[in-house]
Amino acid sequence: MQLMPADTSMELPPKVFLDMEGEFIEFVENIKLVARFPNKERYMNPFGFMQGGILVAAMDNTISPLSYISAPPSITKEINTTFKRPVKQTDHFIEVVATVIEKTVSYISLQAEVFNSKGKLAAKCIANSVYIKGNRRL
Repeated sequence: MQLMPADTSMELPPKVFLDMEGEFIEFVENIKLVARFPNKERYMNPFGFMQGGILVAAMDNTISPLSYISAPPSITKEINTTFKRPVKQTDHFIEVVATVIEKTVSYISLQAEVFNSKGKLAAKCIANSVYIKGNRRL
């Protein structure tokens, strides 16, 4: 959190990260950020699996901080997600590994992968974020 920009009006970390009880567990500057989120009963869909939207929120909650400390302030333009396997009630947590794919003068592309508590890939996404006008610098 010390690496997040202090001169913005952004609330960091965002309330949704705190609500999801996320914790950062690994960081490699300008390359990778890993976060862990508990699997809560209220996140389950009617089939007893973690709802897809929660998985996407966890990925967004890991990609965004990595983008904040790796590039100028940006907003997500698109996030494309692929689900590989369900996160079950017996999975007590998920880990999200976010990595920087590319940085240009106008955007940053990042990838995130969600792993269940057994280390198996559950979902992944590619996100493209555009720099906020007036902040296009590397």
